[in-house]
Formats: sequence, C-alpha cells, structure tokens
Amino acid sequence: MKTRAILTSFVLMLAGALTCYAADNFSGTWKLNESKSKIAAGAAKNSTVVYEAAGDQTKVTVDGTSADGKAIHSEWTGKWDGKDYPVTGGENEDTRAYTKVNDHTLSFTSKKGGKVTNNGRIVVSADGKTRTVTTHSTDASGKKMSSTAVYEKQ
Repeated sequence: MKTRAILTSFVLMLAGALTCYAADNFSGTWKLNESKSKIAAGAAKNSTVVYEAAGDQTKVTVDGTSADGKAIHSEWTGKWDGKDYPVTGGENEDTRAYTKVNDHTLSFTSKKGGKVTNNGRIVVSADGKTRTVTTHSTDASGKKMSSTAVYEKQ
C-alpha cells in the first residue's frame, strides 16, 4: 500500500510538472528571422528574446539594435496579469504589461512616463517553433508605425 501511495504521488507530481511546462509555450530563446519579418523603417529590431522562469514570475530579456544601429538590451520581470512592471534598459519604455490571452497568445503594452508607446500581440505557432510579434508604436516625434517580427525557437 505504501508503494502504491508513493508511486501515485510521483505520477501526479510528474503530470503536474509536464502540464506546467507544456502550458508555457513562450519559454526559451527566440531569434529574429529578418527575411520573414516586416520591420517598419525607424523601428528597433529585437534580434534575440529570451523568456525564462523567475520564481512565480517570467523574465523577458531582449537584445537588438535601435533605429540608429546602436545595441539595445532590456529586461522585464513580472506576471502575465495585465499590470505594469518596470523595464530596465528600454529606450522607449519604462514599464511593460503582458496579458495572457491563451496558451499561445500574449498581448502587451509598453509605457514611457505613463504614456503608451507600444502595444501588440505575440502568437506562438501550434507546433511551438515560431513566434510572431505584431507591434504598433509611436516614436518620440509622434509618428505611428507597425511591424511584424517572426522569430524561430532555438
């Protein structure tokens, strides 16, 4: 009887761990596929994005180049609950909020000084191999632009 209880506990624990892992289709390292993307002129290019667990939160690290070709690096740690969490290193944002729409889709809003500068949607393909980010932003001069970036899981 004791063996059965231990085995049942192990199976339930393993099932729970696999469910948590399977539900997080965003985790991992994503590289920009420029040939499949349509980045607006004057927009930054996020060449690598990494999603990783940080306790009960998610950490998102972005590396790329700004519109003028300078290296950029930003980090965000928070929950996908629609609330603003601070961004470090963001040139056009000091907070970002993510909302989980479903297991394959997130929506996001970035703000600088409380004003929305960027928003969009992130969709991971059913097979988990690609991630498409549609972004609508406003630059410092008030010009609106839209981009679609396609990433491949590494």
